[in-house]
Amino acid sequence: MEMPKPSAGHRKLEMLAGDWEGEERMYPSQWDPKGGTAVGRTRSRMAVGGFALVTDYEQERSGVVGFFGHGFYTYDPKKELYSLVWLDSTGSPPEVFVGGFNGDVLTLSHEGPPMHVRLTWDLTKAGSISSKMEMSEDGVTWKKLFDAEYRRTAQAG
Repeated sequence: MEMPKPSAGHRKLEMLAGDWEGEERMYPSQWDPKGGTAVGRTRSRMAVGGFALVTDYEQERSGVVGFFGHGFYTYDPKKELYSLVWLDSTGSPPEVFVGGFNGDVLTLSHEGPPMHVRLTWDLTKAGSISSKMEMSEDGVTWKKLFDAEYRRTAQAG
């Protein structure tokens, strides 16, 4: 039996593969009352035969890396939906985000609890990613938690 091959939807995740670094602007929130800036670094690679993207993230503030995350992205060609399973150093249970691409902009969201969360990655400029995270208590009124500009520091290896 011949093994399945990744679809064009799976291959679109390759846009996120590689090493990325950039400045993040944190907005005041219940987790960070003052807000501020940070440096975010992501190392992402295609995995499981090209059917998924695995990513590791770290955030540095004031010279200290204090937040870590690990994600697993995949694509369901039957539903034409992307998903992200996310774990991080807050100790929260895994979060599952779903959504899709509109051109080269990927938007994924989940409905909580406790909050609705929406993540966006704008990949329209080669070698960079503009990203933001928004949160909402009711799914209607959204507040930005952070936005960021990342530059590719290495291709996926």
